[in-house]
Amino acid sequence: MAPHPEAHLLFHAPIADHSFSADRSLLAVSRDIKVELYGHEPDGSFKFKEELVGHDKTVTSVDIAARSGRIVTCSQDRNALVWEPSPTGWKPTLVLLRLNRAATHVRWSPDESKFAVGSGARAIAVCYFEQENDWWVSKHLKKPLRSTVLSLSWHPNSVLLASGSADAHARVFSAFIKGVDQRPEPTAWGERIPFNTVCGEYMNSSGGWVHAVAFSPSGNALAFAAHDSSVTVVYPAAPDAPPRAVVTVTTQMLPFVALCWTREDQLVAAGHDCHPVVFEGTEEGWRQAYAVDDPNKAKQGEAQESSALNMFRQMDLKGKSGAGDDASLKTIHQNSIASLRAYEGAEGAVVRFSSSGVDGRIVIFPVAH
Repeated sequence: MAPHPEAHLLFHAPIADHSFSADRSLLAVSRDIKVELYGHEPDGSFKFKEELVGHDKTVTSVDIAARSGRIVTCSQDRNALVWEPSPTGWKPTLVLLRLNRAATHVRWSPDESKFAVGSGARAIAVCYFEQENDWWVSKHLKKPLRSTVLSLSWHPNSVLLASGSADAHARVFSAFIKGVDQRPEPTAWGERIPFNTVCGEYMNSSGGWVHAVAFSPSGNALAFAAHDSSVTVVYPAAPDAPPRAVVTVTTQMLPFVALCWTREDQLVAAGHDCHPVVFEGTEEGWRQAYAVDDPNKAKQGEAQESSALNMFRQMDLKGKSGAGDDASLKTIHQNSIASLRAYEGAEGAVVRFSSSGVDGRIVIFPVAH
């Protein structure tokens, strides 16, 4: 495990989302209306390879399928594109989303037979490939969504889909499509699987937007982060029964907008405070365990290093006091973190995770076990 975080400044522009290939040799990042592809060099750096150009508005999300290597992108232009490698480069295929508002978030299902696209149209497009017509088509999850879908997460069985939206709700839907999916084993979320069955619906108590949702590695718990700076973990009991436990951790931090499970009892959250925070617990209770890249520790270290003599020397050199003349943050990320991804380790035993942010940086952090 790398003892220190790896920071890579790719460019001075926001990265809304990023995704690594399964072997971590390819990195895809959103940059304005394009998606840029970077190769992971032997020395650990990232080298620009090529760009995927096909959208005409901001690309909001990107995801690389682990096995097939296909890339799916979605954009504010209301479209999604599936990119497949070919001898002449990456070949895009337009997806019939049938949305009349921006597409906000996209994720492949674990079995890669489908992907889901959240949108501002109060709908989630679940997309699958129709062999007869040789194109990607979609079915819409609509009820009871009442606002923009901000985040999606697939259950390990590739049938259940969680969403977080601006109507302050996290929901679990069945995205079962006949002819595409095999009937899954029953789960704690229930056995009923007709498309658009609502298997769970949970509200943020303060009415804050639900920025991020994430199923645990087993799929037996769901975490969501809301705009009131809280993280909630839900443990379902049985169909049509109240959950076994709903544990909410409130924090004094700025809101989190991304979540990533590292173990069944450990979760990483990040957002507007520019550094990741680790939460740990079980259905008996969760707690804010520690901060990764903690700015307070950096400040303490600096304070111990500085001396009165050094302070006067700085004042003499700069002609002013040292206070307030440094605009940089004490964290690796210099702006909000927009997305988190598991980077290294098996499902449920992640040893490193990656983050991307508004500062154009990709950072790979180790997980303290």
